Amino acid sequence: MNVENYFISTFRSSQKYIGDDGVCIGKWVYSKDLFFENIHFKRNWLSPYQIGYKAMIINISDAIAMNATPKYALLGVAMPKSMSLHEMDELSRGMQEAASQYGVEIIGGDTIGNSKLDLSITIVSHASHPLLRRGIKKGDVIAYTGTIGQSAKELNYLLSGGKTHSKTRFVAPRLRQGFVRRSRRYLRAGMDISDGLFSDVEKLCSVNRIRIRFEKKIAKKIGCSGEEYEMLIAFSPKRLSTIRRIAAVSRTPVTVVGKVQRGRFTNRCKRHHF
Repeated sequence: MNVENYFISTFRSSQKYIGDDGVCIGKWVYSKDLFFENIHFKRNWLSPYQIGYKAMIINISDAIAMNATPKYALLGVAMPKSMSLHEMDELSRGMQEAASQYGVEIIGGDTIGNSKLDLSITIVSHASHPLLRRGIKKGDVIAYTGTIGQSAKELNYLLSGGKTHSKTRFVAPRLRQGFVRRSRRYLRAGMDISDGLFSDVEKLCSVNRIRIRFEKKIAKKIGCSGEEYEMLIAFSPKRLSTIRRIAAVSRTPVTVVGKVQRGRFTNRCKRHHF
């Protein structure tokens, strides 16, 4: 059983809003992600600056995935007493650096003491033409941007006691804002790949009541690699050449996964971070 989906389903009065990377109310989009120590990261893996930067970037990713312009951020920070003032400054600097790159203003939040470092960030965005997960049709093409699989590879290095470079996807995800903006008018649906290709394909399939006929076999270690923060997109096959042209302009690799059919898709990846 997918306990996350079960818990979400208990909020029946809010079902008309739930189901995308963020919640659209009018032309405003609200999104929130958690970034918790020992669930998403370990403090000996990342510096305080890197923790703050990644926490902010993965939240901004939800806005970018919905073709929304992130405007404001609210922070929730649970901080261990062992953190020094210098570490707090570096954590703050990382969050502010990521926010400034996308024009986000940090406007408030809450902080508490805790036994470990946990962060929760709410992003408020504006979207005139939001990209949602619904709207896929039979015969549509499913594709993803960039390359995937590297995040899991880097995680394995860390779990085995190794180190990873400060510019890698696991430390500093790259978002596809330019590509999403240019291609929005040709896309039926989309979302970011945060839980892994197979897990996020399952989400698209579930909400649209479809399955996917894969064009080629994708290794499980690649399809289950989470925290990629690339885009998973759906569009008419008539738009494939257009999407490829836009991808070339924005220097965004696009890989076709397969085509949409009627049926159900079964995800065989484990539902956890590490």
